[in-house]
Amino acid sequence: MRVMELETLQEAKEKNRPPTHFMVTGGAGFLGINLIRYLLEKGHPVTSLDIAEFNYPESDRVTVVQGDVRDRAAVDRAMQGAQIVVHGAAALPLYSREDIYTTNIEGTRNVLQSALEHKVERAIYISSTAVYGIPDHHPLYETDRMQGVGPYGETKVRAESLCQEYRQKGLCLPILRPKSFVGPERLGVFALLYEWAHDGKNFPMLGSGNNHYQLLDVADLCQVIYLAATLECNITDDIFNIGASEYGTMRSDYQAVLDEAGFGKRIVPLPTGPAVLALRILEAFHLSPLYRWVYETAPTDSFVSIEKAEKVLGYRPQYSNREALVRNYRWYLDHLAQFDRQAGVTHRVPWNQRILKLAKIFF
Repeated sequence: MRVMELETLQEAKEKNRPPTHFMVTGGAGFLGINLIRYLLEKGHPVTSLDIAEFNYPESDRVTVVQGDVRDRAAVDRAMQGAQIVVHGAAALPLYSREDIYTTNIEGTRNVLQSALEHKVERAIYISSTAVYGIPDHHPLYETDRMQGVGPYGETKVRAESLCQEYRQKGLCLPILRPKSFVGPERLGVFALLYEWAHDGKNFPMLGSGNNHYQLLDVADLCQVIYLAATLECNITDDIFNIGASEYGTMRSDYQAVLDEAGFGKRIVPLPTGPAVLALRILEAFHLSPLYRWVYETAPTDSFVSIEKAEKVLGYRPQYSNREALVRNYRWYLDHLAQFDRQAGVTHRVPWNQRILKLAKIFF
């Protein structure tokens, strides 16, 4: 397997030329900042494009363009000098339907068209295993039918179709489909588990919890993004599922966080049918922080084959589900004072628990 020569700062200095420049969309988000830190450690100059403020200590080491991927002019500014583009910006499921469609489809079109016109070496698209919808078999392979559920899943499917179009136009375009990933800076829906664990509560789970539900550590996702950037295009210009290689049942993996909290609390199974019906009703009245894809897949098996990424890219995940969740929980504890009064719809802040916050008194 031959690796394309992406030069680090030291290597570039020795050859008297600048190191490979990355542009990361969604750079102020959870994946974005983890990837940017990963790239900075390797000596690469990085540009961040994000609609949100880049309020990290690394801001003086990064070229920051604060703008929307739906704004072609902002995308073009961020694209200046970029050789590798990682497109991770997306409107997540709790955004409005309009924002999801315009950001995830038109924003992706802007990024790919700008990358093509600026003659970047390649663009890496961060898709999602949500493109498989609610599947009827496991494991899932890259060749399985795509059937996105809800605006987010639907737009991820359509964005992948755009990627195929731009491949035909000559753009080298690896597509990565990661499972739900956790790690430093991740809150979102996982903040429900972390808050209840921190407060010494049992944690309710849809169904028995004996289903296998694969996750992913963000550090392992950064590793495979870099592989997709550094291997020859004829190797990487494809679609790859990305997830942990070691995972148990949802009940056993989430129990690891309660064990880490040290209160002796347990996972409490809930009957699937009544619980899902209640969540559907609550979602209809905007009283639940969970959306359909989350609560419809939570009580079922959900795992993908990563064999292709392992064989073709040399992907070697370092963290199991349990290790990833506990690592994220420890980060949560270390930074609790910074976000305990915030709530929103991104992965970097806790989601508003709405009526589920009241349910905590019963656990």
